[in-house]
Amino acid sequence: MSFLTKIFGSRNQRLLKQYQKIVREINALEPAMERLTDAELQAKTPEFKQRLADGAQVDDLLPEAFAVCREAGKRVLKMRHFDVQLIGGMVLHYGKIAEMGTGEGKTLMATLPAYLNALAGKGVHVVTVNDYLAQRDAEWMGKLYGWLGLSTGINLSQMDPAAKRAAYASDITYGTNNEYGFDYLRDNMVYDVGDRVQRVLHFGIVDEVDSILIDEARTPLIISGQAENHTDLYYKLNEVPPLLTLQIGEETPDGKGKVEVPGDYTKDEKAHQVLLTEAGHEKAEQILTRMGLLPEGASLYDAANITLIHHLYAALRAHTLYYRDQQYVVQNGEVVIVDEFTGRLMTGRRWSEGLHQAVEAKEGVKIQNENQTLASITFQNYFRMYGKLAGMTGTADTEAYEFQEIYGLETVVVPPNRPSQRKDRHDQVYKSAQEKYNAMLIDIQDCYERGQPVLVGTTSIENSELLSGILTKAKLAHNVLNAKQHAREAEIIAQAGRPQMITIATNMAGRGTDIVLGGNVEKQIQFIEADAALSDAEKQQKAQKLRDEWQSLHEQVVAAGGLHIVGTERHESRRVDNQLRGRSGRQGDPGSSRFYLSLDDPLLRIFAGDRVRAIMDRLKMPEGEPIEAGIVSRSIESAQRKVEARNFDIRKQLLEYDDVANDQRKVIYQQRNELLEAREVAEMIASLRHGVFIDMFRTYVPEESLEEQWDVKSLEAALLSEWQLQVPLTEKLEAAATMTDEDLLQIVLKAVDDSYEAKVALVGKDSFAGFERGVMLQSMDSHWREHLAALDHLRQGIHLRGYAQKNPKQEYKREAFELFGQMLDLIRNEVVKIVVSVKVQTREEITEAEEQMAQSAQSHVENLHYQHADFDAAKAPEELLTPETGNVGEQKPQPHVNLMYKVGRNDPCPCGSGKKFKQCHGRLA
Repeated sequence: MSFLTKIFGSRNQRLLKQYQKIVREINALEPAMERLTDAELQAKTPEFKQRLADGAQVDDLLPEAFAVCREAGKRVLKMRHFDVQLIGGMVLHYGKIAEMGTGEGKTLMATLPAYLNALAGKGVHVVTVNDYLAQRDAEWMGKLYGWLGLSTGINLSQMDPAAKRAAYASDITYGTNNEYGFDYLRDNMVYDVGDRVQRVLHFGIVDEVDSILIDEARTPLIISGQAENHTDLYYKLNEVPPLLTLQIGEETPDGKGKVEVPGDYTKDEKAHQVLLTEAGHEKAEQILTRMGLLPEGASLYDAANITLIHHLYAALRAHTLYYRDQQYVVQNGEVVIVDEFTGRLMTGRRWSEGLHQAVEAKEGVKIQNENQTLASITFQNYFRMYGKLAGMTGTADTEAYEFQEIYGLETVVVPPNRPSQRKDRHDQVYKSAQEKYNAMLIDIQDCYERGQPVLVGTTSIENSELLSGILTKAKLAHNVLNAKQHAREAEIIAQAGRPQMITIATNMAGRGTDIVLGGNVEKQIQFIEADAALSDAEKQQKAQKLRDEWQSLHEQVVAAGGLHIVGTERHESRRVDNQLRGRSGRQGDPGSSRFYLSLDDPLLRIFAGDRVRAIMDRLKMPEGEPIEAGIVSRSIESAQRKVEARNFDIRKQLLEYDDVANDQRKVIYQQRNELLEAREVAEMIASLRHGVFIDMFRTYVPEESLEEQWDVKSLEAALLSEWQLQVPLTEKLEAAATMTDEDLLQIVLKAVDDSYEAKVALVGKDSFAGFERGVMLQSMDSHWREHLAALDHLRQGIHLRGYAQKNPKQEYKREAFELFGQMLDLIRNEVVKIVVSVKVQTREEITEAEEQMAQSAQSHVENLHYQHADFDAAKAPEELLTPETGNVGEQKPQPHVNLMYKVGRNDPCPCGSGKKFKQCHGRLA
């Protein structure tokens, strides 16, 4: 602790002191609030809204609004907000992250800032990790909001657009992070303003903020549609990986190191990457030639074989890095991804870049077609669009730097209502997995005999099923909570605190549901209250009996030591280990935790195995004897720090690359929205039209050139052949005494405008405007899809620039900007070409053309796939894994490029270099 911190306190302490003052104000208002009738308390909501309309600030209403919400909670939910919940509510209101332990009442706490901020009428989004929690919290807390005169909406994945629109129009909307992100992307694919569902992104409260903004931020959200069908190729290439051998490192005879035994490919589990060796490359070519997939003498890396190499690597990764019941399960003849962070099944989600199809071929199930990306965004860039963002979780402090760095969110640790009594015991490290499981079984049996409930945390479905087998053999009754069981998730977790209850949970399955010592009696009371056959008196009698039984069970569990947590291995993130521990010791309850590790665990094997094994060998540890030493704990912590740092780099890397696409996405979406909302598009079209014809004109008649340099005959011919416009330029030039190049240009533009106006007069202004809007939207969408694919390919190969002593990130920014400029030119030319060249005689023809475009657009948005893509180091640019070349400065924001106007040659270059456009990116034009 520094000298200044001793005197002034830490930043966290100073903030808590400020909030305590406001808590005293809220508590002082409590007696007055208690004296109000229900009607008087409910009348406070319209009163607050009127005060805001009269110019009051939201912050000014905080003490009173929090006091009203607390009193309403007491009357409606029979729950009173603790002082620490008031502090947490303030942390959220001021746009920060509140770290509060499990069981401290984060769901109830969120009602305070949600109520206060919803008074402005712009909507509040509460973001949860799954549909179950969104529905539970909306129904539970919706009673409070409804009583106070505010509406609550639920945004679920299977809802139709009308229901979603109603949910977003509510004052407070509950939904999952994926659904909010996908709705934003879908809103930017619509062809009518009325089809949008979201409102302005005003205030977002993210529950389990670490899971959503950190764990899931490594992978972008992708909406894709079907592309070309390569089903046969996947099945054929699935036969190749088994014929190739892994290159492995073997100990040298003198024991002084490892030597590579030649093989066909190398595998890097840490980086999640597979690479063919030179020998493997030749062997693969021979195999593919024999299979008839590669012509005799052709190379895999020929331009014509890009698709083949792409599919071969997908097959290799499917066979060597993706395992059944770990990364995915096979259910009803389909490959379903398992979320590595929550252990839940991600039904309907697919890995991108052909990996999912390769896994389907490996498992022998039906292959679904490969997808083309239609729209994509990262969680970082989606959530940074909110006017104000806040979050809450039980574990954020270890990632406070990342929250501040990426999202500008400060983390405030809110003290618990009652201090924790959980005892966290030292890790026990064993040489083999068998010894580890034996020790765990002894620990679990001991707890079972004493009546102490146990929660066992595993990192994969495979581990949970292995442990379940061990407990079954030992005749210990238990529940398994993994991705295959998530329908019963909340029910199992709710009863995990009963005496002698053993629950095996994959990672953080069941997150968001409290484990109450003695079991959750409220769940059982809900079933009694829902029983129509019982009278009110019978219901009360049964409920009271359950409460008395629960009290006895609760005391029994407390006496046995509370909930005991058993960790089967350390997760790569310390935060996830802390989450598991945090399930025990809620609200001052007793509890304990211990992690059991072995040198075969992936974390230790990859990052710290050799060092710890050497220590155990030196100490001559007997079999079955664990090691509990500070140096081992430090090695494990160091390994976790390495993985966390690497994962942070991956997320930061993804963000830096997506920031480039994000600025371009904003431009396209803004242009799209302006186009959808514009009553008149004639002005936009005129600007585009003139731009295209000026560029064409200057090809034949250069600026500031002499008449002898003009190629008027070729210009006439081009206007006729390319645009079906007959303009007698030679005749006019000969007839005029003097004519400048500007005069000649005006003749061309007038001819173009006259031709256009004649078409508009034939079919009507409104009809033609609808046609033009459709043409522009369709052109923008199709070129944006191709641009996303081009950016993806650019990113995959950009790391190779490092070998040429160029900075890959700067090269990516430069080339992405060039590609974007080319895309805008293509859109401009295509739109003008169609609008000017189209031949129409009647309004019916235009209507028919519009209908065809609508059908074409509809075919792209039907059968969409929603992917949380497999972004990992194998796809991350390689500079992440090797020292970077060059000096990366601050990333400059991409410019706002207006689709409607061209940059002048002497204007500053939009890339932000400070040079003139003609001396920078203009040289490429």
